[in-house]
Amino acid sequence: MKTLFKLPNLQGSIKRKNIFLSSLLLCSVCSFSQETQKDTVKVNQLDEVLISAVRVTTKTPVTFSNISKEELQKRNLGQDIPILLNFLPSVVTTSDAGNGFGYSGIRVRGSDASRVNVTVNGIPYNDAESQGTFWVNMPDFASSVESIQLQRGVGTSTNGAGAFGASLNLLTDATSQEASAEISNSFGSFNSRKHTVKFGTGLMNDHFEVAGRVSNIQSDGFIDRASSNLRSYFLQGTYANENTLIKALVFGGKEKTYQSWNGLEDAEKLKNDRTYNTAGEYVDDNGVTRFYDNETDNYDQDHYQLHWNQKWNSNWSTNLAFHYTIGKGFYENYKAGEDVTDYALEPQTIDGVLIEESDLIRRKWLDNDFYGTTFSTNYKNEKLDFIVGGGYNKYEGKHFGNVLWTRSIILPEYNFKYYDDFSTKTDFNIFAKANYQITEKFSVFGDLQYRNVNYSANGNDTGLVDDSFDFFNPKAGLTYTANDKNNIYFSYARANREPNRNDYEGGNPKPEKMNDFELGWRYNTPKARLNINGYFMQYKDQLVLTGELNDVGAPIRENSGNSYRLGLEIDAALYLSEKWILRPNMTLSTNKNQDFVFQRDGVLQNLGDTNIAFSPNIIVGNAVTFLPIKNLQISFLTKLVGEQYMGNIDSENSKLDSYAVNDLSVSYEIKTNSIFKSIIFSGLVNNIFDYQYESNGFFYTFDDDWSTPGQVSTMEGAGYYPQAGINFLAGLTLKF
Repeated sequence: MKTLFKLPNLQGSIKRKNIFLSSLLLCSVCSFSQETQKDTVKVNQLDEVLISAVRVTTKTPVTFSNISKEELQKRNLGQDIPILLNFLPSVVTTSDAGNGFGYSGIRVRGSDASRVNVTVNGIPYNDAESQGTFWVNMPDFASSVESIQLQRGVGTSTNGAGAFGASLNLLTDATSQEASAEISNSFGSFNSRKHTVKFGTGLMNDHFEVAGRVSNIQSDGFIDRASSNLRSYFLQGTYANENTLIKALVFGGKEKTYQSWNGLEDAEKLKNDRTYNTAGEYVDDNGVTRFYDNETDNYDQDHYQLHWNQKWNSNWSTNLAFHYTIGKGFYENYKAGEDVTDYALEPQTIDGVLIEESDLIRRKWLDNDFYGTTFSTNYKNEKLDFIVGGGYNKYEGKHFGNVLWTRSIILPEYNFKYYDDFSTKTDFNIFAKANYQITEKFSVFGDLQYRNVNYSANGNDTGLVDDSFDFFNPKAGLTYTANDKNNIYFSYARANREPNRNDYEGGNPKPEKMNDFELGWRYNTPKARLNINGYFMQYKDQLVLTGELNDVGAPIRENSGNSYRLGLEIDAALYLSEKWILRPNMTLSTNKNQDFVFQRDGVLQNLGDTNIAFSPNIIVGNAVTFLPIKNLQISFLTKLVGEQYMGNIDSENSKLDSYAVNDLSVSYEIKTNSIFKSIIFSGLVNNIFDYQYESNGFFYTFDDDWSTPGQVSTMEGAGYYPQAGINFLAGLTLKF
């Protein structure tokens, strides 16, 4: 419910299946056979139409990685989706609880989650106001995902908000011909466990299928009291024939997490008491330090989707979708020594003493609705692949807060409401994009998007807001296919993005603009795959993370003028033998604010070029996979994230140290001819060398003008989010 995370969010290494398979899968989105067979392949081709407007292939001049259902399954033992994606190129992830359960986040190329555009079956998932992604509201969603594609950079036009760092699109479970059932349980460190039950009827009468899932995930968390109690469900009904696919989906989650977004500022505790959690801390009437037992985040969210995909003939197909999301919940805090006027309360005189401050318990609510439609038409022949489409989405959010209790004054009424505001946001976009095969070796890509955004709010934190934005986002590129092994591409993309709700708290933010240049080479043989990509992302008024957090743990951003990100990405898959596979990746980058201005000690200073917050210059991932016998896979996973600054002023106090973490993953499947189709044993040892590190943090400054009268001194502070040492998860899956 809070604006997703506080700062970084990580992720890494390439878990990519054969590019040929990925390309074949995605090309099937737009190219249907004229045959009339009703087999699984045909149905899955129709399934892929769901995301045809947002996914790319090797013919598109866009840098991307594909993750299959099988790859997800091997590590899906209850941790959030960002953690499962940790080993993809240019990805950094983090976990508030320290062990991948509860609130977690992702950054790509140094861009925070608000710039990672997430879609589910082509439907936007990012929160309309904060622009973040709250994976905690979709626990165990990985168990209902058929495949994931991560596009780095601006990518192609999508139906979600504009992407500045990456686009992440998820396709839910494909239709299956055969009936199936699955029971999955996992247990591990910190009393973590996941329980999942899935079923699928298979195609009944060659046309109808019903599939579903229920899950429960619980964990105490690595951090003190950072517990999670997460429940979710997924239900999908499908009608399919030769040329038609209709899907109705409903899925959702209910989460309750003890807050762990405060981090640690105490250097001594960071060294010797790394699990210490200040959330809910207070001193009682006897001077004893205690912790409020309901310092929790609580949120329910339900999603409804209806998709109609139609193939009209060998060239034309269409997609039409409607969606509705409803969410409601609150987080509760114990607040010590608060100014009562900040809560619309009047100071009171009690026993002759004027009481202006008091401990209190507050509850901040969010009640929101998000609904709309997406649509696209696709024409494809031997040379041209053309898609035109768009979407209209509307968000309505009620924000209100209650004071439940005060220590020192009397509330005027039970559940006293101290603020009540309302916000709306509409987002309309249309796009047209095409890939044309000029010659046998050259293809050209063009993509034009117009986006209109209207946002209004009346909160005490935002002030009165009534902004409209009109964005034109063109993209173009060229692909040269030298032979069946080599592919070279170049692309240019323009992106614009509106501020989010929290940006308005700091004043009058400007929309950010970016020009993205990409140059890449793909090499593909049966024994080796290599992808090398260089990028230059040039920003105007980029809303960079300052390192600071607001009072609910949300990151604060500010416009930085001119800035850029320049980087080189390398990822590969090397099939050394039938038993050994090596999948390394590396990102080298420089990320700079240009002529950054900062007021220090009361004097405005030009600091020159400074490092952009939370943007490490090196990110390395690697996976060494050993297949000693059939159906047994052992993977040794490595992630290295270089040193990064948590602010934009290059202060030594804002440095987040580099870290390297290693995981060990084991998966073994037994095929049977008895009750079960297969039995899968899974094991995961995270941070196998028990390395102490922090993947996230915050940094802030303030001016001290009271210690020395007439003199202003700029003070600095920083906090960190410790991650768990060695820990494990073990799972058993029974497939019927």
